[in-house]
Amino acid sequence: MAAALTVTVQGVRNGDGQIVLAICEEAAYPAGRCAFRVTAPAAEGSVRVAVPDVPPGTYALRVYHDENGNGQMDRNLLGVPREGFGFGNDAPVLLVPPSFRDAAVTVGEDGVETALTLRYWISP
Repeated sequence: MAAALTVTVQGVRNGDGQIVLAICEEAAYPAGRCAFRVTAPAAEGSVRVAVPDVPPGTYALRVYHDENGNGQMDRNLLGVPREGFGFGNDAPVLLVPPSFRDAAVTVGEDGVETALTLRYWISP
């Protein structure tokens, strides 16, 4: 039976564009080809994103703030993200995304609520 996954995305720097949340099964996580992708209007501060009908299981969370609304994570010439991003459990990011296990949450039959914080590496 599917349940709801609710994610509070904290640290949103402005209300431009949208928040894009991807919920990834382990096999799809490294490539970013995730089973669920949900968007919500951005709002300065925090944004709650509710995803209904998620089958029970373990999923990694990836999120970014698509400030210009172009549907992708913008990067500079060196590959550094120009827009805010984050992962489940506020998993640390070094030169590569965190492991599936570090960014994962488990969705049970009763659903789950979690929070994560966006990181902005480049000023607007």
